Amino acid sequence: MLFVVKYTGPFGFIKPWTAVRDVETYSQQFLTPSIVEGIEKKLFPELLEQVCVIQNIVRHRLNYASVTMQKEKTWAKGGFQAEKKKDALERIYYKAANMGVLTRGILLEPNLYLAFNTEGYAQRAFTQSICLCRNEDILMPESCFEINEADFDEIQGFELHFSDVATGFKVGHNRFDGGSEMFGELKIYGSNPIREK
Repeated sequence: MLFVVKYTGPFGFIKPWTAVRDVETYSQQFLTPSIVEGIEKKLFPELLEQVCVIQNIVRHRLNYASVTMQKEKTWAKGGFQAEKKKDALERIYYKAANMGVLTRGILLEPNLYLAFNTEGYAQRAFTQSICLCRNEDILMPESCFEINEADFDEIQGFELHFSDVATGFKVGHNRFDGGSEMFGELKIYGSNPIREK
């Protein structure tokens, strides 16, 4: 049996590792090993000292209602000029020399299902919020339930099954393992993994 926590939120963006500063970028539809490990370390801080081990999250599933294109203002690294102005708070004002506008394909109303082997881990996770990648992509727990693995496979959405180079495609570099390459096989569950609502 699996103990599942369903998280929901208004929007989310998972930046592909190849999209350094692309003018137009769509959110990834899956979580990489380092993202899952980061979520697990947030939920269970006692695991912070352990490197490159996903212990408690055994499966996950991500689906969403649609994608919306949004503009994001950004600037090149090192493109700042500091200017101190006298006022009541002595603030430092920054002028961005290399401003730019990027277009992001943001996931609307993402649902993330995290599956655990024990009810205790699921109950702990159910008391906390998580982020997909960016701090503003907050997902809140909506429900906690028990399900068998066959029924979990009926939940529509996307799941990356972590693998090695021989069986998967490259999904980025693991920040918890000195930038080592990560690989996986993308599995799509259901006939329409993008929800109507």
